[in-house]
Amino acid sequence: MKETPKPNRHRNRIFSLLIFFKDRFDLHEGKEDELETIVYIGKNVEFKGANLWILIFAILVASVGLNVNSTAVIIGAMLISPLMGPIMGVGLAAGINDFELLKKSLKNLGIAVAISIITSTLYFSFTPLSDAQSELLARTEPSIWDVLIAFFGGLAGIVAGSRKEKSNAIPGVAIATALMPPLCTAGYGLATGNIYYFFGAFYLFFINSVFISLSTYLIVRFMKFPKKEFIDAKREKTVRTYISIFTLLTIIPSVYLAYNIVTRTFWQKSAKEFVNTEFNFSGTQVISTNFIYDSDSSIIEVSLIGDRIEEGKITEIENRLSTFKLDRTYLKVRQSGDNGMDINILRSDILKDLYERNEALIKDKDKKIALLERELNEFSYSSSQVADIAKEAKIHYVNLDYFSLNKSIIANLKEQRQDTLLLAVAKFNKAPSNQEKNKFQSWLKLRTKADSISIIIQ
Repeated sequence: MKETPKPNRHRNRIFSLLIFFKDRFDLHEGKEDELETIVYIGKNVEFKGANLWILIFAILVASVGLNVNSTAVIIGAMLISPLMGPIMGVGLAAGINDFELLKKSLKNLGIAVAISIITSTLYFSFTPLSDAQSELLARTEPSIWDVLIAFFGGLAGIVAGSRKEKSNAIPGVAIATALMPPLCTAGYGLATGNIYYFFGAFYLFFINSVFISLSTYLIVRFMKFPKKEFIDAKREKTVRTYISIFTLLTIIPSVYLAYNIVTRTFWQKSAKEFVNTEFNFSGTQVISTNFIYDSDSSIIEVSLIGDRIEEGKITEIENRLSTFKLDRTYLKVRQSGDNGMDINILRSDILKDLYERNEALIKDKDKKIALLERELNEFSYSSSQVADIAKEAKIHYVNLDYFSLNKSIIANLKEQRQDTLLLAVAKFNKAPSNQEKNKFQSWLKLRTKADSISIIIQ
């Protein structure tokens, strides 16, 4: 008779582990009814009445924040912005084959974008502050991190939106993906006539919108939301064809653009590393760099001041471009004294370098001054506090002649750590009894609200 094999413990453990992770990561746990989620997202799609005014006011707040370079103001504007609604509506509509919702979402998204750009353009046309601050410049060129933030943020947004208990994830996604500042920056570009800023910022908004919609589409399909049903089979086939074409026309270019962003980001990183490594000379200093990326032929421009570098050395440096994975990249070096080097450009580059260095030094000094002021304030407060405690102690203990109170650092050698201890020194003209000493210590501990206190009686 054939013996029955014993249970495979190893297989059972793996099976139990898989069940554990499946339960932990189950998206259906706590999920709202799919139809309720569709209605919830659909309500936030339309820009009309109060919703539109909220958008306008949020755009104005964000524009002011970018204008004065205030991160807190920009975050506040993104919190009240309703831009996420139609973007998630596009992804939801594509996922459930709802062509009417798709048209409604795209229409309202277009209205929101147009109103946002017009509002920000009008603001930047009349504001007295016309300089582009760092918060504004940061929204003129998307990077690989913007793509990742938009994609993962969109995943978090649709998962949170499908829960019975709504969380603050959707406003958080609006902050993380920064949908509103790029539109304000696009308005700044139009107001100042800087087309590069306009297209760069609008490109960033487009990338964010597409990948939020894409992540919404993927989650909707993964969670198997019910697709819209049609009585007419021919109509259903037509709608599905339109949805498929729209999805492909959106995804394929966005993937291509994302690939270019990734490639450019890595190229810029390698280019900066190349300049920092290869142009490290004791008598020569790099005063400016310009990185021009192109998929076919990129350019690294370096401006130098100080001792001239021989052409042979520059050729050697250029030959090492491939070492930094900078193929199809050309190096242009400008040195002081070259005929092609504009003295005005050189002067401006030097002034810019000096300004940036001085600005960094000033910021560092400001931090040190703030630290010293804080310590001085604490010391002044401690001094006045000690004087007040000494006066009160004199009322309770008339024989007290001298009183000192300081925080001391005690090295605990046994436990290899440091403790902070409040140390008091008191001198009486008449030696107090042990009972009076204990009473004085208890009163002082209560008065100072210290966890532990040590008293030296002289």
